[in-house]
Amino acid sequence: MSIYLNNGATTWPKPPCVAEAVSAFILGSGANLARGSSSGRDIETLDMVTSTRQQVACFFRGYRKNDPRYVTFTGNVTESLNVVLKGYLRPGMHALTTSMEHNSVIRPLRRLEGQGAKVSILECDNRGFLSPEVLHSFLKRERVDLFVLSHASNVCGSIQPLEDLAAICAGAGVPCVLDSAQTAGVTEIDVEGLGLAACCFTGHKGLMGPQGIGGIVWEPGFAGRVLPFVEGGTGSFSDDEHQPEKLPDRFEAGTPNLPGIAGLSASLGWIAETGVSAIFEREKELGMRFLEGIRKAPGIRIFGSENERSRLAVFAVNLSSMDNGTAAFELSERWGIETRPGLHCSPLGHRTLGTFPSGALRISIGFFNTEQEIEVAIEALCTLAAENAPL
Repeated sequence: MSIYLNNGATTWPKPPCVAEAVSAFILGSGANLARGSSSGRDIETLDMVTSTRQQVACFFRGYRKNDPRYVTFTGNVTESLNVVLKGYLRPGMHALTTSMEHNSVIRPLRRLEGQGAKVSILECDNRGFLSPEVLHSFLKRERVDLFVLSHASNVCGSIQPLEDLAAICAGAGVPCVLDSAQTAGVTEIDVEGLGLAACCFTGHKGLMGPQGIGGIVWEPGFAGRVLPFVEGGTGSFSDDEHQPEKLPDRFEAGTPNLPGIAGLSASLGWIAETGVSAIFEREKELGMRFLEGIRKAPGIRIFGSENERSRLAVFAVNLSSMDNGTAAFELSERWGIETRPGLHCSPLGHRTLGTFPSGALRISIGFFNTEQEIEVAIEALCTLAAENAPL
């Protein structure tokens, strides 16, 4: 038996409709976007892409829900963040972020810092939360041009108080950019209501789509201040040697992942039918069952929040008598449980939690996991802790 508990890396399994939609596009239309003779197949592809943009805009409650131009498709959330950060920040500008960020935020910022931008990092507490008071105090002291944060930690699942943080940014006139990698599809995100400048997302995690598709939901005015990250063919304005200014062409050069967009459309439809709140409640139920099962077990330490409303079903744990790499190997070999050990591309996050440099064992639960699988995982971890307890 194989038990998949690595949903923080990518959700699995996907709803069956996702593979069906990908296959149907490849075997059916298969036409490229804006690079044909306006035949029926070309129009079918254009309609599919346009309708998926509108699905995304509605799903994230974008500023112009019926205007597909303000949704950009990328390959993943890392690319989305690079588009925003490297297209907006110039030498001398000041970017602010948190100590719980993924390298998809930190590494682009370090590159920009080397090119003359200023980067500041606000310290989160040892559960992974940024205090709104810390942000408010900093913005009163310093001029900041952009605030970027991860909605929830990919290491320990702690969900930031986004509504408060976004309101503080809005009050200070600072654009707020959200990395929704871990939360999109699991928690409600209201881009317009929060006043976000941009919401970066990936399709293959909580949105349950295929790998290789992500995107950005833009605030229209902010999008106009971001330079293109990649230039090239768009299938439009081909007489112009410069990248088109109009959206969505401005940020989409080259052939997009059309099968991925088709799969994302299907997964968004499935989530709309199932309900984001139902998905959150199901994962919360399984997560709390797991947490209760290991909370008092000797030799197991849990990092992050234990409040069910302020966390995802993503858990960072360590065994006192076994390194996390060995624990992951034992879980896989003896119980068929797939997890992820190490630093999870978030060294700053692990420093904040106190788990750097060895990292932690991450167990990330998904909608399709079962109660029986959670019980097996609890028993396995408790067994490993007991077997290796000091005499």
